[in-house]
Amino acid sequence: MKLLNKFKSRRRSLDDLVFDSLNTVFMLLLCIVMLYPMLNTLAVSLNDAADSVRGGIFLWPREFTLYNYEHVFGQAQLIQAGFVSVMRTVIGTALSVFCTAMVAYTISRQYFVLRKFTTLAFVLTMYFNGGLIPTYMLMRELSLIGSFWVYIIPGIIGVFNLIVVRSFIEGLPESLFESARIDGAGEFTMFFKIALPLCLPVIATISLFVAVFQWNSWFDVFLYNPSHANLSTLQYELMKILQNSNASISSGSAADAFTRSQGGSTSEVVTPTSVRAAMTIIVSLPIICVYPFLQKYFVKGLTLGGVKG
Repeated sequence: MKLLNKFKSRRRSLDDLVFDSLNTVFMLLLCIVMLYPMLNTLAVSLNDAADSVRGGIFLWPREFTLYNYEHVFGQAQLIQAGFVSVMRTVIGTALSVFCTAMVAYTISRQYFVLRKFTTLAFVLTMYFNGGLIPTYMLMRELSLIGSFWVYIIPGIIGVFNLIVVRSFIEGLPESLFESARIDGAGEFTMFFKIALPLCLPVIATISLFVAVFQWNSWFDVFLYNPSHANLSTLQYELMKILQNSNASISSGSAADAFTRSQGGSTSEVVTPTSVRAAMTIIVSLPIICVYPFLQKYFVKGLTLGGVKG
């Protein structure tokens, strides 16, 4: 009997060792697959553009230079556009998350008379919209054209985020709200003192979604404020830089860059690939810096979601 137990223990230890080894190898491969594109983009952005035309850039720049970033940051209006992007992201995320949470709490209450109608009205907007021209006419009638608030008000409530927060609130123990109601708490008190603190994990999640959307948006600038330089965003300015780079390449700069790379010339030049790589790093860095601070709320949200009863 002891021999049998000893054999089972060894077999279990061997199985655990094999599983841990395979799991480690799989996770390492997954990390490599996910990190390589970003590291390759960083290497291209820090490599001389004429040299990059030759190819062969993987994880480390062959001819280190900061000229690609100097070219991007040397463009006019970039600082002002960056400020507008930051303000848009901060204000848009704060208002969107707050309004979404309030509406989600309202339609999560079973005693709200128009609960089903309001939910249906929001869900229908996910499948039907007025189209580009009617939306533009609506923004014009609301006097939002040429205004900073055209970036905030139209998307202040995201239906997908609304459904996520509503489902999270519905999963909270109803006894908490009943106890607060017995003690004389009103709806605003229950929202701010009970629902909102318990919803921090899901709020952090949708905050990241909204922040990434606001930070990366440029098409609404192109539609509503193309002639207002003081309302331009960083992404819109970077898009124009990329277009200018493409235009210069189509006029013969690509051949010049290749000739310089073949001839060993060290004169500075930019290409769409180098500009695109530098732009990708610039616009991704803020989100990468913010994500670790929200990661703990994601873990907490998964833990709360796994508790039943």
